Amino acid sequence: MFAIGALPALLVLYLRRRVEEPAISARTIAARAAGAARPGLWEIFQGPHLRTTILASLVGTGCQGGYYAITFWVPRFLTTERHLSIVSSTGYLAALIVGSFAGYLIGAWLADRIGRRRLFLSFSIGAIVVILVYTQVPLSNGILWLLGFPLGFFASGYFSGMGAFLTELYPTRLRGSGQGFCYNFGRGIGALFPFLVGYLSQSLGLADAIAIFAVLAYCLFFLAAYALPETRGKVLHADA
Repeated sequence: MFAIGALPALLVLYLRRRVEEPAISARTIAARAAGAARPGLWEIFQGPHLRTTILASLVGTGCQGGYYAITFWVPRFLTTERHLSIVSSTGYLAALIVGSFAGYLIGAWLADRIGRRRLFLSFSIGAIVVILVYTQVPLSNGILWLLGFPLGFFASGYFSGMGAFLTELYPTRLRGSGQGFCYNFGRGIGALFPFLVGYLSQSLGLADAIAIFAVLAYCLFFLAAYALPETRGKVLHADA
């Protein structure tokens, strides 16, 4: 399965050969080759970019921390607190995966339709509501299976707008540095959430621990995204 999962990476060969760089990127690269100053990573921490970098890093932390807190521990939650076998929990995880796939597709459409910020704000609220119901309300296993779809939908779909949003926050010359730092800062901090859930579950129980850290993460996601500007329809320039 791991090897099969690597097959889509072969599409990179096609993209490298057939997909042209955007004109704005080509102009920036040409200007740099002609002697223009090369951007330094530290520039995203200077002037007006500092606020953007801090808030975008918090966006990355919230969206990935919430995702990791849920998806890492849901299988364990199903087998220990819902007393499902590994085999019988497969259908529940399948509903979660199908919901995630649908979320990616619809999230990409919504990012262009209603804007990146509204996508993040609405999906973070949806994720909070569903995870609280999923972990805190005594439901039958049948209802829990149905909830797997909206859980995967809201806990994953916003990723479709992240790439566009992070790149549009920075001028072209800093776009790679800004996006790369903010997203991977969030990935690094968010990767701690599964550990924290496991640690807290020793005293509170797994369901409560998942709910606490997922809600905290999505609240952070909501607040940081709310504080950043909408970038849908932004006219991109080489220097802005």
